[in-house]
Amino acid sequence: MPDRHNPRLHKVMDLVNQDDDLYALWLAANVNAVERLEMTDHGPVHVKIVMNIAVRMLRLLSDAGVEPSVTTHYGLPPEDAEVVVALAALLHDVGMSIHRTGHEEFSLFIAKDKLDDMLPQIYDRRASTIMRSEVLHAIIAHRSGGLPLTLEAGIVRIADALDMAKGRSRIP
Repeated sequence: MPDRHNPRLHKVMDLVNQDDDLYALWLAANVNAVERLEMTDHGPVHVKIVMNIAVRMLRLLSDAGVEPSVTTHYGLPPEDAEVVVALAALLHDVGMSIHRTGHEEFSLFIAKDKLDDMLPQIYDRRASTIMRSEVLHAIIAHRSGGLPLTLEAGIVRIADALDMAKGRSRIP
């Protein structure tokens, strides 16, 4: 995914790509989903596809003049919305490493630890706390019956569904 001159997104991607534990969580999520439950892909391929779809959707909306929620509500730059959707997309299914039932809630506490490691390397304390809350909201809002309250959360939910809709998600 091109970082489109977004140094914070570039830093996030560097941190993600160096995180062996995160990759192991994606693999464990896929073992539970594909091997044990005979479900669709919920591993590294799926989350990267969802991330790419989500960031592209956000950029299209931004190019059309739609303001992201982190800008509207917190005055953060629109580029920070790309960080929210990228991280939420990458972390939305890590709870599948524990169990399918309740995986969205499990994803929250796993993601919080990951975010607490990554975000302070990029943001000051206030912005890091806001960004963590926004990413966690987008993660929980992807569940069935979830109610996305932000543009970013809605985008992640749609991006997740788009990967599932293409049938590609059946490939581990």
